[in-house]
Amino acid sequence: MLLEDLVVILKVAEFRSITAAATNLDMRTATASAAVKRVEASLGAELFVRTTRHLRLSTAGERYLPQCEQALKMLEQAKLNMREDSGIIDGEIRIALSSDLGRNLITPWLDDFLDQYPNVTLRSSISDSQIDFYRDSVDMALRYGSPKDASMYGFKICDVPRIVCASPDYVAAHGMPKNPETLMNRNGLLYQLQDILQDEWVLNDGKQEHKIKLKGNRASNDGDLVRRWCVAGKGIAIKSCLDMSNDLIAGNVVNVMPGYNPNPTELWLVCPSRQSITPIVRLLRDMFREKAEEILNQLNTKGLI
Repeated sequence: MLLEDLVVILKVAEFRSITAAATNLDMRTATASAAVKRVEASLGAELFVRTTRHLRLSTAGERYLPQCEQALKMLEQAKLNMREDSGIIDGEIRIALSSDLGRNLITPWLDDFLDQYPNVTLRSSISDSQIDFYRDSVDMALRYGSPKDASMYGFKICDVPRIVCASPDYVAAHGMPKNPETLMNRNGLLYQLQDILQDEWVLNDGKQEHKIKLKGNRASNDGDLVRRWCVAGKGIAIKSCLDMSNDLIAGNVVNVMPGYNPNPTELWLVCPSRQSITPIVRLLRDMFREKAEEILNQLNTKGLI
């Protein structure tokens, strides 16, 4: 039984079609069909139930395919480990990044990584939408918040303070807010996640929490757009200090209420399984931790957070 035949089997199971699997693998349909027959002959069992219109897994296929997939992943991991031991770093980064963080911080970091490892290629997906590893063509995701799916495997990059921020021009025109109640008379730049408008802000002064219902004339499901509005003086926003780090350092925005802090978040690098932790993933994890720590230390040193 050839390993290449097992790859075909998994693609046929994924697409529920020998023709579609062959197209995806850039081979002739007859070649893919022959691979399926060889594997089934070797096992002495049919892995698929075929009709004139449909193809589905047989009972034997449902039992065999998950173990086959796991075995191929283990072999691939062993190959990657050997290449790492030899000092060879190559392959493809398929990573999902949140809008603001991805565009303004992570992309330059990844450019540096590709310069350091010229045999590595990058496929970047930038969106604030929720990632489905089995639907989207990504192998890892850099996201705020700890993984909620117990089947996922992830590395915590750092704790991330969040701030209430506005541009100096907006503060000059409308005044510096003194307390959370003052925000009710300001224009909130609101983030919308999965159709839920985040217009209730929770701020903590170290003694108690303050819940404030904001009004605003702008809302978006794109964090980078909220940042741009904030820099342009359109209102006040709650943002991650990493997202706003360049603008904070440049003086484009200020932390308007340092005594009242939104709940912090965490930055995680998440993969669909332990088997998907490759040498590239570990290198990226270490780089993200180092770069994030540098920025947080710089913001702290300058008294910006």
